[in-house]
Amino acid sequence: MINYLIRLACCAAAVYFMPQFLNEIRVDTITTALIVALVMSFLNTFLKPILKLLSLPITILTLGLFSLVINVVIVYLCDYLVDGFKVSGFIQPLIFGFVLSIVNSLVGTFQD
Repeated sequence: MINYLIRLACCAAAVYFMPQFLNEIRVDTITTALIVALVMSFLNTFLKPILKLLSLPITILTLGLFSLVINVVIVYLCDYLVDGFKVSGFIQPLIFGFVLSIVNSLVGTFQD
């Protein structure tokens, strides 16, 4: 449980500081960043596997590139669910998802 909380805090910090580099993403407060990290965690755990399974034929036809679209859809869904978090465009939400994945992986590497 403590590992999850540390991972969540690191992702929230990344979410809070990313709008300084990505101008099409806006996060109002650190509390909003924490909520975004929590919602992204739940969406990636529960919804993303379902979307990947449903889109498997398209993903195979596009040689895996459709999974990038799924990542952007997850970020936009988080935008819809969390007040104070706004996203626009396609490339910057894609970068946002990549950075969160990298932060999550790095924190997971140090915790094990």
